Amino acid sequence: MHEMSLAVAVVDQVETAAKTRGAIGVRSIELDVGELAGVVADALAFCFELACAGTVVEGAELITRTVPGTARCAACAEDWAVGMPPRLLCPGCGAAADGLVSGRELQIREVRWADPEAPREEHRQPITEES
Repeated sequence: MHEMSLAVAVVDQVETAAKTRGAIGVRSIELDVGELAGVVADALAFCFELACAGTVVEGAELITRTVPGTARCAACAEDWAVGMPPRLLCPGCGAAADGLVSGRELQIREVRWADPEAPREEHRQPITEES
């Protein structure tokens, strides 16, 4: 289950940031999760709870925000929501999508620190399974 490696990567990145800032805890972590990223939100939430155990992140709320998948057509410059399963043919002209504009994200959007003295921190960092 790759959700566990993703949860561990999120916890590791937030723990590193917490140490740098001297934060004593984390209230919440908000993630942008693309609908095409292949991440099961419930599985990620379950794995997140396990990955947090014994860390400065333990007890933090995980908030996930789904980023819709969109594609772009080079032929007519139209963007459209691809949905699930993805529709990769332009609804305007029928050409194949030139590329995805959004929907594959997995980024830490915001961390809210438990320490009232610590500044509010925003992150927009991709999380890879290799992290």
